[in-house]
Amino acid sequence: MTAYFLRRFVSLSLSLVAASLVIFLVMEMVPGDPATFMMGLNADPAAVAALRSQLGLDGPLPLRYLSWVAGLLHGDFGVSYTYRVPVSELISERVMISLPLTLYALVLSTLIAFPAGILAAARRNSATDFSVMGVSQLGVAIPNFWFAMILVLVFAINLRWFSAGGFPGWESGFFPAIKALTLPAIALALPQASILARVMRSSLIDTLDEDFMRTARAKGLCRGQALGRHALRNALIPVLTIIGLQFSFLLAGGIIIENVFYLPGLGRLVFQAITQRDLIVVRSVVILLVFAVIVVTFLVDLAYAAADPRLRRRRP
Repeated sequence: MTAYFLRRFVSLSLSLVAASLVIFLVMEMVPGDPATFMMGLNADPAAVAALRSQLGLDGPLPLRYLSWVAGLLHGDFGVSYTYRVPVSELISERVMISLPLTLYALVLSTLIAFPAGILAAARRNSATDFSVMGVSQLGVAIPNFWFAMILVLVFAINLRWFSAGGFPGWESGFFPAIKALTLPAIALALPQASILARVMRSSLIDTLDEDFMRTARAKGLCRGQALGRHALRNALIPVLTIIGLQFSFLLAGGIIIENVFYLPGLGRLVFQAITQRDLIVVRSVVILLVFAVIVVTFLVDLAYAAADPRLRRRRP
């Protein structure tokens, strides 16, 4: 297990280095000069040049990349061109909304998908199975931003159970904050739960047809006992893959939902930074999201190895 851990750690570390280089080069190729944008098109060239020097935009490209990476290693993401405050402060404020929202949506997705997928697999080709798969197909087809607006219309405007948007802050209390995140989390969770339920059903059905499951049934276990004791664990590997991908997608892809509900999270921060040409904020948030994806991938790989010891063996 230790050797497997080290191999995956080295592989994912190299992936992070490659991703940082790609992100930096892509941001450098984006048209437009942040200093010119900040000073205005009619600004004095000398003033623009001075601002470029102040922002560190006039140095050689390799030196700027190495300086950026060195800052990241020390937790220094630089200073925002627009807000003139450390980027780390902006990110730390926004991630305290985006991360709980992501975890909330992922928990809801899992709580919905696992029972639905297991029920559909246990009653394959029955009315229950067709109903679950029909609802899941509908959940995949509905855009989450449209579903978000329906939630606002029904539960915020008509029933007045929730607010239509905004975030009161964690200092106002846990339950008011969670209540503000509930509708956005549901809007994010529904499509992911639909996908996860279908994967769970498919994986369980494949496992139920294996020889060891027939052996378990022959030894006297009923279908439910065989499913719970043997099939579920063996069916978890593709499900873990989807959960890992969903976490990354929810964290990085919540920009639309955050704008629908006016949540001051990472999504809105990136959107505002792009419109303001605050590329250092965009670059820092993107590398942070890539790091989150790589860490989640690493944890999923470890979960694979724990669920299936055969994966720990070195492949030829």
